[in-house]
Amino acid sequence: MFGLGWSELLVVGIVALIVIGPKDLPGLFRTMGQFTGKARMMAREFSRAMEQAADDAGVKDISKTLNAAANPKKFGVDKLKEATGTTKAPEASTLSPERQAAKEKMSKAMGDAAVARKAREAEEATAKAATDTPAPATPTPEAKS
Repeated sequence: MFGLGWSELLVVGIVALIVIGPKDLPGLFRTMGQFTGKARMMAREFSRAMEQAADDAGVKDISKTLNAAANPKKFGVDKLKEATGTTKAPEASTLSPERQAAKEKMSKAMGDAAVARKAREAEEATAKAATDTPAPATPTPEAKS
């Protein structure tokens, strides 16, 4: 409390007992307690008023936005979708006829390329298997004793 240790408080208490006297000391402590209570109440009121002013000014909303931006899980594509009002991805039928034709052409080309790659890999695997087969082992001549 106020950066005072127990030894300092004891010295202040003894000095107050000598200067004020034992008769008036309880009244002084009561008055000091009331003053401290009023000071705390004023500090609480001030804090509440400042928080209310910050809420009215929109500081709370800004701090929420900054905290959300700092957290990538909360501030992502979901927030962008909320802001734009879109919740679904566009359906395939909403594409223009030219774009739909281009999409189908690309899908067919990718499918054909995948089939060709699989066939090529199968051919390479069979060719490698044919070259990897070991030749029949020739018997080694036995050493003469």
